[in-house]
Amino acid sequence: MRDLDPATVAHLATRPAIAAYTLFWLSATNRTTGAVENMGLWSGDDHQSFDIGGQMRLYHGAGTMLDQLTVRYQSGTQVQRQKLKLAAIAPEVEQALKIYEPRLAPVEIHRAILDADTRQLIGAPHRVFAGTLEQLKTTRPKPGEQGGVAATLASAMRRLTLRLSTTKSDEAQRRRGDDRFYRYADVSGNYVTIWGEKKA
Repeated sequence: MRDLDPATVAHLATRPAIAAYTLFWLSATNRTTGAVENMGLWSGDDHQSFDIGGQMRLYHGAGTMLDQLTVRYQSGTQVQRQKLKLAAIAPEVEQALKIYEPRLAPVEIHRAILDADTRQLIGAPHRVFAGTLEQLKTTRPKPGEQGGVAATLASAMRRLTLRLSTTKSDEAQRRRGDDRFYRYADVSGNYVTIWGEKKA
């Protein structure tokens, strides 16, 4: 069960008109510098900073270019995948595609609830999804149609499906206290190993 702050719980208890917004946060590697950089988008109109876990994050206003994500929850250890659509014409989206390497980048999605009349934030945005960006597909529009970018997000359970490496090199093993167990790992051919007796 999701924990909401008291202000949000009290607001929802009055059954008001809900103004919910999607906050999308991406931590991707810059293809030019190799550094990990952050980028935020939200379904509001203007750029706005939100306090997420005691850290102020700047989210660029994408408006209708970022759809309202409907998160499907499922119990168990299965990898859950979510779909998020972005408009390709958004400058922030183009930047993410050209400058950053978004594939397998960590992502977080929060839901912000604002007062429908005053447009003031009711409480702290609550997280609805955490995982990685698994696939990014760009749709080229036909004449008269609107294109977009469809992002497939995988939950954190995706990490449990990654296989461990079954091979190691001598150089990598030596970093562990000068362990020379793999010193002859790259030797191939027909060799006879004598066990428990002297070689004649």
